Amino acid sequence: MAKYIGCDLGGTNIKGAIVDSEKGIVYGVRSIPTLAHEGHKAVIDRIAAFFKSMIADSGFDASEILGAGIGLPGAIDSRTGVSVFMTNLPDHWIKVPVADMVREKTGIPTFLLNDVNAITWGELRVGAGRGCDSAVCFALGTGIGGGVVINGDLVLGRTGVAGELGHMIVEPHGNRCNCGGYGCLETYASGPAIRSAAIKAIAHGGTTILGGLVDYDLNKIEAKVVTEAALKGDQIAIDIYRNAGYYLGIAASNMIMALEPERVIITGGVAAAGNLLLDPIRKTVQERVHVTPLDGITIVPGELGDNAGVIGNSMWAEKCLAEQKAPDFNTK
Repeated sequence: MAKYIGCDLGGTNIKGAIVDSEKGIVYGVRSIPTLAHEGHKAVIDRIAAFFKSMIADSGFDASEILGAGIGLPGAIDSRTGVSVFMTNLPDHWIKVPVADMVREKTGIPTFLLNDVNAITWGELRVGAGRGCDSAVCFALGTGIGGGVVINGDLVLGRTGVAGELGHMIVEPHGNRCNCGGYGCLETYASGPAIRSAAIKAIAHGGTTILGGLVDYDLNKIEAKVVTEAALKGDQIAIDIYRNAGYYLGIAASNMIMALEPERVIITGGVAAAGNLLLDPIRKTVQERVHVTPLDGITIVPGELGDNAGVIGNSMWAEKCLAEQKAPDFNTK
């Protein structure tokens, strides 16, 4: 069995596991605090120690671990293993040779990938996209990330930041986004967007059980509370998801007409709403896509859950090693 380490670096936690890349079997997922405020050098030291302890505790011999993949939440250069800019990490990790630093400390060949591209790659290989040559993935959480696969390869773009589907404009004169633009998908269908819509409905005196579910402590409102209310038949909560699904459907329609993927994958924490979100996405696509045949295109939930990034990163390391070099960018 070929074994690789998959690792997700987040602002709060570092999550990792050893993965059997042939079957997608994950051995002992664990996490440790990132302590990002200590700076990138300390965090990279922590990642290296994490890898060593993971191997020691696994019962596997170190020689069985062929490589490691690390998913980072920002812009990276996968060719060189260098972080370009991490928006949500202190000091922003500008031009940090992360892969080389981890490799020097562990002796393990290490490769980098954007965190949502890693989710996309995992879903393509052993999840909701398995068997497909082309797919688009929307990962819905605090923000909205994305990934695109064409002809079996991730589309990373000229500088490695392709796939920022959350910043696709779905409302030309819409809300201001944290990125500085207006009308981005993220402002209408992310977790904070759903939370904001729920708080607004309560504040305006709408007939809803949302407030009661959190004892009217609006600080406790989040997407899963809106899901709970919707599943209980609360019309305002249902409408909140219908609106988010509508905008996701516009984004999915654009990707379908531009790329004609075999599959559109909806994943992430917000996607736990299931058909509350998927049904309006599918409805909007049916209403808006007329030129591209929809017969062979499916819109499906992700299958790998919280382990998607860990699995995807491990399999990215496998791919890179198989090519005997960090991958060239696919600019198709």
